Amino acid sequence: MFKQFDVCDRVLEQKQFIADEVQYNLLYRICELKASTCLKTLDETIVCAQSEGHNAWLWISKELAEDKKEHFLQELVQLLKGTALPGVSGIPMTVERFAQMYSEANNLQYFPHMMMESYSCSTLKKPMHVKGSMRRATRQHVETVAEFLAGFSEGAYRVTVDSASQMSAAEGMIETGNLYLWFVDAEPVSMANIAHRSPRQGRINAVYTPSVYRKKGYASAIVAEVCSVLESEGLAPMLYADVKNPDSNKVYKNIGFVERGKVTDIKFR
Repeated sequence: MFKQFDVCDRVLEQKQFIADEVQYNLLYRICELKASTCLKTLDETIVCAQSEGHNAWLWISKELAEDKKEHFLQELVQLLKGTALPGVSGIPMTVERFAQMYSEANNLQYFPHMMMESYSCSTLKKPMHVKGSMRRATRQHVETVAEFLAGFSEGAYRVTVDSASQMSAAEGMIETGNLYLWFVDAEPVSMANIAHRSPRQGRINAVYTPSVYRKKGYASAIVAEVCSVLESEGLAPMLYADVKNPDSNKVYKNIGFVERGKVTDIKFR
């Protein structure tokens, strides 16, 4: 049986979940949002959480027996039947089985959209001799940030957008005080953002360097400095990276990030 829970629930603080929390770090953020639907089994071996319009994230304890897992998944599929679920994200084997069952129940098709690697950094290795320095983005940089976000959208998601459409997002990210730029001779050349802080980790995203400035170490330098910010707060840096982007994965590994497990993003249609 499933029941709803909220951000004050301790289900994400149990030992079984913490063992997988790097892969499932985004669940912390989803559970904070008021419009999210957050479900768990009574024995707290399965968690399913979705923010409106986005994929559901599905976690299943590795200690759950296969027969019980199948039973709970069938129950979850029936509970969600007829809902507008764009997709599901989580450990590949787990979400592939759910996607198959949900698609059959709702007369849909499913397809893999993206495979990500989750990373955490426990021993930071800052790059040496990279020109420039990091500064927090301010409102005077909003147009640059919007351009960088448009470039990030195309590079990360293969979605082409106009920079003007990213102005609102750029303003919002700057207002948080968590968006940073790398400057060389007063010119912003790279970007990185602290997207969220969970109890033990800080999640980094929106890492982007325009093509004209690449291969100079700027992305490595800014991510390393953002990691230092998080470490000064007592948090372990983590992030997700598209496995199809070898350059970004190499950058992260070179500065001390280690692989913590893959996450599959599956879509329904």
